[in-house]
Amino acid sequence: MREVITHSEQETEAFGRTLAGLIREPAVLCLYGELGAGKTALVRGLADGMGLNCTVSSPTFTIVNEYLGQRELIHFDMYRLSSAEELFDIGWEDYLRRNAVLAVEWSENVEDAFDGSEIRVRFEKLSDTERRITVEGEGLC
Repeated sequence: MREVITHSEQETEAFGRTLAGLIREPAVLCLYGELGAGKTALVRGLADGMGLNCTVSSPTFTIVNEYLGQRELIHFDMYRLSSAEELFDIGWEDYLRRNAVLAVEWSENVEDAFDGSEIRVRFEKLSDTERRITVEGEGLC
């Protein structure tokens, strides 16, 4: 388990860049935390750390954004979903077959879709700017 305290959105992004170097594809990152906790900021850092030249935004209305390059990052936002069944309806199993990093915001809404091999990233808001980020899972180098 790894734990870090970040003091700004930029530090959360920097931790995402670091995390990108510790993950090998394929991998599923389950992101847990309240609104504004830093989940999307971490994904922006992941994309940068993976060498992807893209603008990362929360896919709340599209549900999934794909960022492609030498490495693949597929970014899900499950905020609007109410069950894992809905995730399977959008092709979850097909995404799992790809050699990609799947970053899933609001993972608690689709917990039944996971098999236990995921990397779990939990965000705790300590103040307006401080976050405790805890990372655990078998898929870390």
